[in-house]
Amino acid sequence: MSFFEKDIKKLGFGLMRLPKKDDVIDIEQVKEMVDLFMEAGFTYFDTAWAYTGSEAAIRQALVERYPRESYQLATKNAAWAGGKTKESAIEQFETSLELTGAGYFDNYLLHNLGEQRTHFFDDFEMWDFVKQKKAEGKIKHYGFSFHSTPEELDAILTAHPDAEFVQLQINYADWENPAIQSRGVYEVARKHGKPVVIMEPLKGGLLANPPEKVKEVLTAKEPDVSVASWGIRFAANLEGVLCVLSGMSDVAQMKDNISFMKDFNGFTDEELATIQTAREELNKIPLIPCTTCNYCAKVCPNDIGISGSFTAKNMLTLYGDKKFATNQLNWLVGGHGKNPASECVKCGQCEDVCPQHISIRDELEKVTEAFK
Repeated sequence: MSFFEKDIKKLGFGLMRLPKKDDVIDIEQVKEMVDLFMEAGFTYFDTAWAYTGSEAAIRQALVERYPRESYQLATKNAAWAGGKTKESAIEQFETSLELTGAGYFDNYLLHNLGEQRTHFFDDFEMWDFVKQKKAEGKIKHYGFSFHSTPEELDAILTAHPDAEFVQLQINYADWENPAIQSRGVYEVARKHGKPVVIMEPLKGGLLANPPEKVKEVLTAKEPDVSVASWGIRFAANLEGVLCVLSGMSDVAQMKDNISFMKDFNGFTDEELATIQTAREELNKIPLIPCTTCNYCAKVCPNDIGISGSFTAKNMLTLYGDKKFATNQLNWLVGGHGKNPASECVKCGQCEDVCPQHISIRDELEKVTEAFK
């Protein structure tokens, strides 16, 4: 029975951050994690062609050890990566089939649509390709993962109403964040009637160790439950959610996730109020009030990645994780073809058009200093 035909337990095993030993995926620990997961009644696994070693690992830990009909396996196609040709995109599908040994995929996703990546899937006719593979029985259902704005998601779902589901980055910290718009993209998916798979409910692990004031709110309510549980349960509580992926990277995390999701039946009104209080504590932390409208980018003579720089700086302020924030800076600025804050010539044109009246030149100086 497929993922869409039964009420599966809502915790999914995200396979992007598998445990490693000597910089190699620790297959024996992955097997133990898979066994714990399956024994608890959970069945959804999410990998990707782009997750180095993950597809081969799940073949050894899951596919070769359990009946094929006992679990659901999802993987993804990053047409914008690799050779960036139609042939190389199609080859990704064949490679995934070979590496996983799964025979077919319950869910197949066009990977990370949004911004400059979206057009590759249209250019290479990947929408027609997944329809064909579904007709052949190699794919049970197809959809896409997405990291961008509600407006762009609306455009994609309007252009491709046949998409059966969408995978979105949603967490309680970014629910009302104007720079990330978790709530906005969720509401667009619901407007189009699409089931949602949620990724990054802990914001790459940051919400497993949130700011101290947030942690105090959550532990005061449930002192015997992990802080991480709140992020996963918040996501699982939303209507229309098929499952919530957790990128568990050791046995301890697996046991913790199982403990609070095995019998999860939704939040109480009190628990929802606690999440709201935690979000209010987050909002008290002074951040650069950038809404990523990008009016500044349109007038910047040096093509500085202003909003991306501010988003990364805000992450550093909130969570104190410089490695994570630096990765975000590299992706949101350099990864989008923009120049770093250090190249600002202080012309001030950006400040003339900023609706939030941010002292952009001063803030860019602070970004440069923070990420030295």
